[in-house]
Amino acid sequence: MATAAKPTALPVTADDVRAARMAIGDEVVRTPCLKSKTLSQISGAEVWLKFENLQFTAAFKERGALNKLLTLDEDAKKRGVVAMSAGNHAQGVAYNAARLGIPATIVMPKPTPIVKVQQTESHGATVILHGDKLEEAAAHAHELAAKHGLTFVHPFDDPLVIAGQGTIALEMLEDVPQLDTLIVPIGGGGLISGMAVAAKSVNPDMEIVGVQAELYPSMYAKLRNETAVCDGDSLAEGIAVKYPGDLTFEIVKELVDDVLLVGERDLEHAVALLLSIEKTVVEGAGAAGLAALLAHPSRFRGRKVGLVLCGGNIDTRLLANVLLRDLARDGRIARLRIRLKDRPGQLFGVARIFDQQQVNIIEIYHQRVFTNLPAKGLVTDIECETRDRAHLERLIEALRGAGYEVKPVELA
Repeated sequence: MATAAKPTALPVTADDVRAARMAIGDEVVRTPCLKSKTLSQISGAEVWLKFENLQFTAAFKERGALNKLLTLDEDAKKRGVVAMSAGNHAQGVAYNAARLGIPATIVMPKPTPIVKVQQTESHGATVILHGDKLEEAAAHAHELAAKHGLTFVHPFDDPLVIAGQGTIALEMLEDVPQLDTLIVPIGGGGLISGMAVAAKSVNPDMEIVGVQAELYPSMYAKLRNETAVCDGDSLAEGIAVKYPGDLTFEIVKELVDDVLLVGERDLEHAVALLLSIEKTVVEGAGAAGLAALLAHPSRFRGRKVGLVLCGGNIDTRLLANVLLRDLARDGRIARLRIRLKDRPGQLFGVARIFDQQQVNIIEIYHQRVFTNLPAKGLVTDIECETRDRAHLERLIEALRGAGYEVKPVELA
């Protein structure tokens, strides 16, 4: 996909990224880039993780936002800035604007997770919820900018923002110079654009691979001159962008070697895996790189791969659901629907088998009325906890061997 790099023809150069690094200095966290032994064993690649979820606002967006804000003159600072964002860019702008004494207004889509709204407001920004999609929020933000003379801080399609995001790649390649592949999430394309410019300037043979959610394959489709249907509630709402940037598209077209798509199950599994293995919380977009690595193992086997955990702002209730669903898919939590006769001792007999198989019962649900069974029949759903899929299968076999009709209730 990528052609020979033409740095001078692109809207952002390696010098721009290096200048951004000098400008933002120590005002952002130089996050660690650490090898994951377990993920390396699982994937067959040498996996290094860049923990951008350890930034103060828990996302990489601080870098580009700060680089942009530092260029404003005194008059622009007094009037203030406006931005549109599903969350992480909002916090990056709000936090840095507050530190620099710049009034900030942030327009966010109505479905934005409440944790991101609250965190943005906590930095002193005025938050306006408008529209169901990022594009509707963007249109309203532009209206406010024109009406009140505010400086619009674009989340991705701005050379200064792109350059700021590229500082991540400079840090990664200083810490781990042997990396030969970077897997980077793509929403509007600001992160991968900046990183590609920086990485290719250090190592022209570096392979840059982008990742998008299957529900929002906007950059993927545009590179192929195809029309994409972008819609749905993706776990990776941070990269759920219908239209990639014009500037970012030009950079991606020149410097990015491939773009892969990942499904919602892949994203959920990656979020759960990072918490269970690395003990780190990431949002769906932040886990997209790992999701791609695990969904396409042969593509990266034997490579030295850098993944950017670009954000950690995930609603706690949503995270709990993701973790429980992942346990269910692994067979460690299950719901079994068992048909019983309406007579004494039936439930006791079932519970005894659970005890014999050393399976923990979490919940029991009886259903006598809303069922198509005869009046003397009933259905009970038992939610239980097992060691693994094999343990669950042994339980089901034992129940069926005792004469019970059993059917697992599967996840969608």
